[in-house]
Amino acid sequence: MTEHLRDLWIGTYPSAGAGTPAGLGEGIWRVGLEAGTGRLVDPVLVAETHAPSFLAVDRQAGLLLAVGEHAGGTVSAFRVGSGADGRPALVRAGTASSGGDDPCHVLLDPEGRVAYVANYSSGSLAVLELGPDGLAADAPAQVLTHTGSGPDAERQEASHAHFAALTPDGAHLLVCDLGTDEIRRYRRDPATGLLTEDGIAATLRPGSGPRHLVFSADGRIAYVACELDVTVAVLAWDAATASGRVVQHVPAAEDGAAPRAGERPLPSHIDRAGDRVLVATRGPDVLATFAPGPDGTLAPAGQTALPGAWPRHFAVVEGWTVVADQRGDSLTVLRDGAVVSTAALPAPACVVPA
Repeated sequence: MTEHLRDLWIGTYPSAGAGTPAGLGEGIWRVGLEAGTGRLVDPVLVAETHAPSFLAVDRQAGLLLAVGEHAGGTVSAFRVGSGADGRPALVRAGTASSGGDDPCHVLLDPEGRVAYVANYSSGSLAVLELGPDGLAADAPAQVLTHTGSGPDAERQEASHAHFAALTPDGAHLLVCDLGTDEIRRYRRDPATGLLTEDGIAATLRPGSGPRHLVFSADGRIAYVACELDVTVAVLAWDAATASGRVVQHVPAAEDGAAPRAGERPLPSHIDRAGDRVLVATRGPDVLATFAPGPDGTLAPAGQTALPGAWPRHFAVVEGWTVVADQRGDSLTVLRDGAVVSTAALPAPACVVPA
């Protein structure tokens, strides 16, 4: 019997890590995940491109987008086809400006009309229009800027857009602003996907540094990974006003999860797996699990020490949690709190099912 294989796309940083010059051999990799065993097989570099630290895939359109996280940022489009071995392959279909510096997240409009790009260093959100062959233009249709700062003089000297998410009803786009401790809100045009500024959806406690968020399955709660105060903020979400109210901050890692020498603990990505909330924290290098109560507040439900260093991103794929351990130069596969397999790969930063 042939093992069912699920292909994954892996975005990477330069091998020396984030913040080092782009163009040091990094690119997009394809790795196979054996769905029955959790084993990772056949890692191969399928596209060389500068600092593709975050990826997004439109499977229906056969399109992959990759940010280029560097000053004067870019977004590159790739057509997804089939290689000689029958496995997915990529062909570059164009590159556009991201409208800012150091783009770190890209989100596709569900209708495939536009892509939303968060530019970390410039704090801006860009909207790129898409066409039948990928990017419709070499510059964004919109660049939306924000101002402000926070109490952390080193990390919150200005606005830092880190992540974009749609509200459960799709009427608004939210942006986690690590620099201003805010969740910014934009109204979406239902016909075009273009945006209009619409104020602040939630204000988090000073110095928290909101990074990524995920909604509960029923859309009543937003869970926010806060990088700077090492917590998960729980927001009661009001759909009528598209706004959230903080009802809890829970530590992102359990007591005793000490960071490596000289490392500051920094939560990175947050997502759901069934009825559980998962959070990765760099420094202690753990993946924590939380159990939501009836009111959506979280209780710790265990954590797993990762064999690799600096878990930057993860994806839940067919019951397996695949973690990109950036500084460990490895991928780790987990199930039920146990490490199942690992694979070597240079500076992985993002995991997306093909």
